Amino acid sequence: MSGNGDGTGTSPSEGSLSTADVLPEQPKYVCTLSTELIAKAREELQEKPEWRLRDVQALRDMVCKDYPNLGTRLDDAFLLRFLRARKFDYDRALQLLVNYHCCRRSWPEVFTNLRPSAIKPVLESGFVTVLPHLDSEGRHVVCIRPDRWTPSNYPITENIRAIYLTLEKLIQSEETQVNGIVILADYKGVSLSKASHFGPFIAKKVIGILQDGFPIRIKAVNIINEPRIFKGIFAIIKPFLKEKIANRFFLHGSDMSSLHQNLPPSILPEEYGGTAGNLDISSWNDLLLASEGDFLYDVSQLAPSNDPSPDAPLMSTEVDEKQCDDSLRSLKTQLYYCY
Repeated sequence: MSGNGDGTGTSPSEGSLSTADVLPEQPKYVCTLSTELIAKAREELQEKPEWRLRDVQALRDMVCKDYPNLGTRLDDAFLLRFLRARKFDYDRALQLLVNYHCCRRSWPEVFTNLRPSAIKPVLESGFVTVLPHLDSEGRHVVCIRPDRWTPSNYPITENIRAIYLTLEKLIQSEETQVNGIVILADYKGVSLSKASHFGPFIAKKVIGILQDGFPIRIKAVNIINEPRIFKGIFAIIKPFLKEKIANRFFLHGSDMSSLHQNLPPSILPEEYGGTAGNLDISSWNDLLLASEGDFLYDVSQLAPSNDPSPDAPLMSTEVDEKQCDDSLRSLKTQLYYCY
């Protein structure tokens, strides 16, 4: 049983909560892309406007046939995120969608009660924000500052929740779906004790989500002010990175001129050698907190616990325990050596 032809679909499972019972009706999809971005999506993502709704319907039919109890949104706008993230490859888009839900259901510490008001302390700390100006490629810049986190105030999972909600808000924009995002991570002041909270188990889960469980295109990760200890942190991260993503990491140290080769000074705050004034976190915080209604309905709670999982679920309990254990045993040695 597939979704309705107008793009609003319901979960086909019987005897369980349907999407229509829990989620508000989604408006009919209307493309908001400019002529230039439509052309870019055609060239880079294999998106053909004349086939767009046919492609969405094909993915919707695959979900209903292969994962009838997935409990996912099936409206056009939502499914388009996954098609664009996988260049309109139906099979890969379906896997990404299933991974998305698998990730959410298998990490309750992060995904339970996931809404902006629940992570307000993290937002107020300035740990994560979005710069007000786009880069030259039309991409939002997500700024992460680990030094703003005080571990005694709340666990590291709260930071992960804040980053995830930020990405969820950004990916609502079709422009972001096409252009992707850029990450700017400032590691100034990151101590050994703080770095030790980001162990291999957390690293694998976070990277698994960003690479294979979320419909967003991360085009570059710029690291600045990284201390020697970052070598230890990156040693934890790198085994879980795909080569394509690893090649998009740029380590600039304290050399702002190096950063400016990737991000123009005109969009950067004064703290990073830019001309856009002081770093302002209030605008993004206000926008995200005002979006509470966007996160009231948690589709990950629709499906029963015995819902079929993907062929290789990213966030199942079948984690590579040996790899994590080996990394954990050497973690402190690496960090102390680098420090």
